Amino acid sequence: TPFLNASKKNLNDRERLAVLMRMQTHTQMCMSGDSTVDATENSVKEIAKEEADDHFVIVLSDANFSRYGIQASAFSKVMTKDPKVNVFIIFIGSLGDQAVRLVQQLPSGRAFVCMDTSTLPQVIQSIFTTAILQ
Repeated sequence: TPFLNASKKNLNDRERLAVLMRMQTHTQMCMSGDSTVDATENSVKEIAKEEADDHFVIVLSDANFSRYGIQASAFSKVMTKDPKVNVFIIFIGSLGDQAVRLVQQLPSGRAFVCMDTSTLPQVIQSIFTTAILQ
């Protein structure tokens, strides 16, 4: 279930806060395990249905792919499955150098490491800026 209906435009501060609170609550109720590939695939499929000039999916991950048997090549296929959807992944956690290694294995310019989450807004801004200039 989406946290926000795509047809809902121009949210006020209270509505944005409500969305963030639903997102936070969701993270507390998630089952253990990893659904990164399935969730990304579903997001790509759903956003592609929307009429828009641009389509974006931005995934936040802990880069713990190996623990759940996720191959970078499998995730790359999901990232590039629909050419009209711009899929990016930001690794906000890592065991050792896993995040750095994954960035090197995923499509160029589509994967980022952000261990200091205070810089997350700048990373997201650079994603949109780069995508729009292409």
